[in-house]
Amino acid sequence: MMTLSMLVLTIGIFYFMTWLYKRSNISFLFPILTSTICLIVLLVLLDIPYDTYMEGGRWINWLLGPAVVAMAYPLYTQWQTIMKNRKIILSCVAIAMATGMASILFLAWAVGLKTDVKLSYLPKSITSPVALQISDAIGGIPQFTVFFVIVAGILGAIFGPIIYRKFNIDSPVSRGVAMGSASHGIGVSKLTEYGEKTLSIGSVSMTLSAILGAIVCPIVAWLLF
Repeated sequence: MMTLSMLVLTIGIFYFMTWLYKRSNISFLFPILTSTICLIVLLVLLDIPYDTYMEGGRWINWLLGPAVVAMAYPLYTQWQTIMKNRKIILSCVAIAMATGMASILFLAWAVGLKTDVKLSYLPKSITSPVALQISDAIGGIPQFTVFFVIVAGILGAIFGPIIYRKFNIDSPVSRGVAMGSASHGIGVSKLTEYGEKTLSIGSVSMTLSAILGAIVCPIVAWLLF
């Protein structure tokens, strides 16, 4: 009964927040962010342990894998567009990976974080299943990495559209590469609002970031730490 209750609660809150977001069209009401906050508040107020919640939440967590695999469909339908822009996509993903790591390490050093926390920061722009493995392999703290990955995804989903409007970025390739390489799955889910072409570019950028990150992160960790 508890499993079913937690499952229904999570889905119900998410659908309500999605409805509210569509009605208001306010970026800061992004459903993943507001649903997470609501669930945390409810669990605290009702004194429900995290392990108890995950009796139902684990089923949603399990769907993360199939959801990522399902992103292959827009890749198939937009394959010609992807191949046509492959050089731009590859170069931009590589630049995004390099600047992302450099900037986060600079901030980490500037505030004097410990080495294991710095290493936990490195894979922040990579999709969570891969980021967790990388963090564990290079000596980071996977729990910290999860937090950083979620924050990067939510911030990208919220501020990405604002940046698009501010700088008149209307190219599907530019939007897709920027979001996919910086904000992984959470950011890419936001791209569903911009059409299948933008979503497909975001999906392939996220995948390339994961592959490149799995190679580059251990090398950077070995060289610097």
